[in-house]
Amino acid sequence: MEAAEAPRVRPAAVPPQVAPVQPPAAGRHGWIVPVVVLLAVATVPAWAGDYVQDLVTRIVVLSVFALSLELLAGTTGLVSLGHAAFFGIGAYVAVLAAPSTGAGFLPAVLLLSMASAAAYALFVGALSLRTRGVYFIMVTLAFAQMAYFVFHDTKLGGGSDGIYLNVKPAIPGVIDLQGRIAFFAFALGTLAVVYAFLALLRRSRFGHALAGIRVNEQRMRAVGFRTYGYKLAAFVIAGALAGLAGFLIAVRDGYVNPEMLAWQESGTVLLMLILGGLGHLRGAVVGAVAFTLLKELYSSEALAGRVIADHWQLALGLTIIACVAAMPRGLVGIAWPRRRRTRVAVVVDDDA
Repeated sequence: MEAAEAPRVRPAAVPPQVAPVQPPAAGRHGWIVPVVVLLAVATVPAWAGDYVQDLVTRIVVLSVFALSLELLAGTTGLVSLGHAAFFGIGAYVAVLAAPSTGAGFLPAVLLLSMASAAAYALFVGALSLRTRGVYFIMVTLAFAQMAYFVFHDTKLGGGSDGIYLNVKPAIPGVIDLQGRIAFFAFALGTLAVVYAFLALLRRSRFGHALAGIRVNEQRMRAVGFRTYGYKLAAFVIAGALAGLAGFLIAVRDGYVNPEMLAWQESGTVLLMLILGGLGHLRGAVVGAVAFTLLKELYSSEALAGRVIADHWQLALGLTIIACVAAMPRGLVGIAWPRRRRTRVAVVVDDDA
């Protein structure tokens, strides 16, 4: 009788690698729609009045904020109720770093805002990512409220009254954000860069690893991925992008206050993602557009009437509930039907 063959032991010397499967042909040209929309929005100053231009500018800034949370909630599967802390820190640093007289140097103030938000995100993420589920949500909320009360109860940023930005930052002779059109162009360009950056990140090995963590973190850890480091990196990047959005809103409004760090702001941006479609970059932008327009509609007495305008929060909440019930995949589920999901293959070299 022949002896039974010994089981083959797979060598563990070669670390696993993430090999992204090629997307379907329809997804390879997904950049066309965003580029067309970007070019169309760029024409707004040419035909729109001040009110429409200000509204579109606010939508652009909130889209950057929504995209930053999309990296966490949609790509990595980390739902946070403390994301507004990074948004508010970026805004406060943009004001505090600006000189009292004269314009601050734009690249320096911008990078300082993002770096400060990223530093706090590193601190928060290093502790909160050791928890999961509802515990993670509550820990991020606690850290956000801690930052909120630092600015609310101290004179660091003017207390509960907030603080004003005297002169908007600029690059002398190149960029001056004092002008309405100049800031609109700068904000729109920033949105385009952030969108392109996140699109490339999602297609990279790092992005596919985050997608694998979202689907099954235990399996990713079993094949050799140190998921904690990946999640922390995503948390810090998302915090830096939220700080970038805070910088933009501070420069746009010329004023910041502690309410920017409140948990309501975190809930608002999360509602944008749910309304637009969680898990899609387009959904973050569409959700920011839809949420802002609905809020503007219901809060305007001229458009919605006095009764609805006096209770616009109730009308907005009912509308969002109806949209989520009717469209579980968000608004992008209507314009872009479900396609074959991109798979993440974990490849192990057995030839060693």
